[in-house]
Amino acid sequence: MRDVATKTRAVLLDIEGTTTPISFVHDVLFPFARDHVTDYLIQHSKASEVQEDIAALLREHSLDQERGEQPPQIDKATSIDAIVVYVGWLINRDRKSPALKSLQGKIWEQGYRDGTLKAPLFDDVVPNLARLRRLGTSIAIFSSGSVLAQKLLFAHTDTGDHSDLIDQYFDTDVGSKVTSSSYSEIARRLDLLPVETIFASDVTAELAAARDAGMRTLLCLRPGNQPQSNAEQFQVIQSFSQILSGQ
Repeated sequence: MRDVATKTRAVLLDIEGTTTPISFVHDVLFPFARDHVTDYLIQHSKASEVQEDIAALLREHSLDQERGEQPPQIDKATSIDAIVVYVGWLINRDRKSPALKSLQGKIWEQGYRDGTLKAPLFDDVVPNLARLRRLGTSIAIFSSGSVLAQKLLFAHTDTGDHSDLIDQYFDTDVGSKVTSSSYSEIARRLDLLPVETIFASDVTAELAAARDAGMRTLLCLRPGNQPQSNAEQFQVIQSFSQILSGQ
């Protein structure tokens, strides 16, 4: 990978299945949000930022109805109970909904801050991100979770606050993770050519989109990850020690 290393100025990372076990997201974070959404909305529904999330959820609900997806009914009074049921419906579908992700991030923030939630990172993540930083390589995150949720995760891990290792965070405000234009936009915001960035993810559809934008790609194999189609098209790593190894 020596010729790759000489051209690489940034490493862009997925979170779920790449820096962090998939099980943490699906078995801890999603259930935590589901279990606490009612209490959170009761306590904070009048806050302007939560009102914005609710309004966005209602707009998404209308689109779901127009598409014939048969979401749970929401009454005209938009009761908290109805919002909660719709949030659960979205979570069940692993919907990449900006409104849902924003609300989840706020709920998780409480859990992180009171110590209930601590994010596990794979053992090779922290030492190798530190190594990459020493090499002068920028580290950025691109996740379907909100930027708030990303920042909270790296600031509240089971080995401490590692947010100092991350330079920039991107969520689906830049676009879908399986659309090449999203990666072009990220490169623009990083002030780099796409070829100067390596994207590592456990999802080949995301890697294909990044590759189409001109980025270099690495398929990250971690315990618990789902088998991927077209995996043979991508260079595989099982540890972050393999990113720019030997440099």
